[in-house]
Amino acid sequence: MYSHTMTKARNVLIIGGGVAGPATAMALQQAGIDSTVYEAYDRTADGVGAFLTLAVNGMDVLRTLGLSEQVRERGFDTPTMVMEMDGKRLAEFRFGSPLPDGAQNQTITRADLYTVLRDEAVRRGIRIEYGKRLVGAQRSDGRVLARFADGTTAEGDALVGADGLRSATRRIIDPAAPAPRYVPLLNAGGYARDVDVPGEPGVMHMFFGRRCFFSYVKRPDGEVWWFANPPQKRELSQQEVAAITPEQWRAKLHELFADDNLPALPVIDATDHIFAGWNTYDFPRVPTWHRDGMIIIGDAAHATSPASGQGASMALEDAVTLAKCLRDVPDVARAFAAYEGLRRKRVERIVAMGKRNGDGKAVGRIGRMVLPLVMKFAARAAARQNWLYDHRIDWEQPVAA
Repeated sequence: MYSHTMTKARNVLIIGGGVAGPATAMALQQAGIDSTVYEAYDRTADGVGAFLTLAVNGMDVLRTLGLSEQVRERGFDTPTMVMEMDGKRLAEFRFGSPLPDGAQNQTITRADLYTVLRDEAVRRGIRIEYGKRLVGAQRSDGRVLARFADGTTAEGDALVGADGLRSATRRIIDPAAPAPRYVPLLNAGGYARDVDVPGEPGVMHMFFGRRCFFSYVKRPDGEVWWFANPPQKRELSQQEVAAITPEQWRAKLHELFADDNLPALPVIDATDHIFAGWNTYDFPRVPTWHRDGMIIIGDAAHATSPASGQGASMALEDAVTLAKCLRDVPDVARAFAAYEGLRRKRVERIVAMGKRNGDGKAVGRIGRMVLPLVMKFAARAAARQNWLYDHRIDWEQPVAA
């Protein structure tokens, strides 16, 4: 394993305990750099959130961190996606090639992914402090001083903002940073039992309904994991979305799918609890990622629509790339610049792709007429493209300033 640790960053403050935070802490530890994770909430994320898909490029990062097998034990292979409309199959896509160890795309609950990352970080001796909401930070004498809402402070050689869509770190680095862009779709979903739907386990079925997009995937034990994306032109406040009860979601989805020839309603009716819904957002571009020893990564820097299927994988790629830069470039500012040079083009391309995919979920009458042809060409193009899933980060390869 590469052992070079000549860097001025000996101790790093990491803001955020989601996916990017613990992953960054473990990558930094692997690079010989100490860190502490500060999480705003006063509890863990156990049981919180829906499910997500980790693409093979994200699984390759987990392999680098020694976490691939733990994630595979909790998730299940999802190597294929099928697009359907009006009872007809439009196209089939494969999510990249399996890794040398056999790992493929994994579908996993967000809570299980959090748990793997948090528990392994703690097992490896990384400190995670809860109830630490960042309210301010500044550089002084070559160090970064962070201030938290509970009145405490912390000091380190650098500060990494892995604090998500509503990042406090982003606002500190650049008070004029753009707000997240609303993508006019809501999200709902759940887990259905004892319902018979077509298809093999591990195939993600995507349906273009007349008024709403729907998707499901069967787990090997037969449980059906699903989500729906009701169009919503006006951005609802967090309070308005939270006020929608599971019964209201069920009624709304019944109305949206009433005229469709797809298995949405049996799946929804076989679901005991529908997730609390949420809005969809992305960032077309965040101009400033780093300043004065502080940097943002993951959703704080480049949130992408869930339609990209790359949110968690991008955060994991960020974690390992940043750790390599701080390992190999003996100056924090230059390390951050090297990191941005390695990451910005790729992540902004993925954000743009996710926006296109999200826009395609709400097709009108004319769009439905041309969609079969569009899908045919998209499948051909996807078969030729390898930039998305075949991206690999070589931990042993040094980073140049």
